[in-house]
Amino acid sequence: MRILIAPAKKMKVDTDSFLPMSLPQFLPQAAVLLRRMQEMDYRQLKALWKCNDAIAAVSFEQVARGRLTENLTPAILSYQGIQYQYMAPHVFAHSHLQYIKEHLRILSGFYGLLRPFDGVIPYRLEMQAKLAVGDAKNLYGFWKDKLAHQLCSETDVLLNLASKEYSKAITPYLTPKTRFFTCIFGEKKEGKIIEKGTLCKMARGEMVRWLAEEGITDPYALPSFRRLGYAFSKQDSTDRTFVFLKEADSPCRVS
Repeated sequence: MRILIAPAKKMKVDTDSFLPMSLPQFLPQAAVLLRRMQEMDYRQLKALWKCNDAIAAVSFEQVARGRLTENLTPAILSYQGIQYQYMAPHVFAHSHLQYIKEHLRILSGFYGLLRPFDGVIPYRLEMQAKLAVGDAKNLYGFWKDKLAHQLCSETDVLLNLASKEYSKAITPYLTPKTRFFTCIFGEKKEGKIIEKGTLCKMARGEMVRWLAEEGITDPYALPSFRRLGYAFSKQDSTDRTFVFLKEADSPCRVS
């Protein structure tokens, strides 16, 4: 089983906790993307990133001085978004780190597919960014079936905890024998399931932590997940889509 999660926009450099164990599998492709961005000026990159001047200035410097094999941080420690805060890999026990090493994969617009302990540098490039590279009009066209092919060579069971922006980079290319499971975290209002971005990110990170703590390798064990006020809803779920509902007034832990 491979667990799929999205990256986070906010990143940091951490060369003190522990060293990376490997380089990204698609490093040559990342080098192509880096060169393409280095050909662009500040105005073009700011438009690509759709961010304010403060963030664009920092990101522009990251592109300009980008060195893909220097000053690297393990991917799992580099991302600083809400999902990663709730996962809290920096306090994982050794057995939990071993679990995510085998089972967790991070989808990335820049790196394609990352193992938790691949060494990365800070970057800003979302999968949905409209970056034309060669004959590809965007990153979905650039990556094509490469990421799905790699995942399907590793396993025939995928547990999707990534956003649609990232999961759709692989779903069109999955083989018929691949079993693809998706988790939905929401609230039911007037008979409809409503997903809220921040709460979903919290729940995804918490689920990765729970999976590692419990050593889960069978996706049909997921209905046992009960954290942050979420509980499995059998009536709203299907064989491949697991729905977890949260009471509107359930408390959430703040990290």
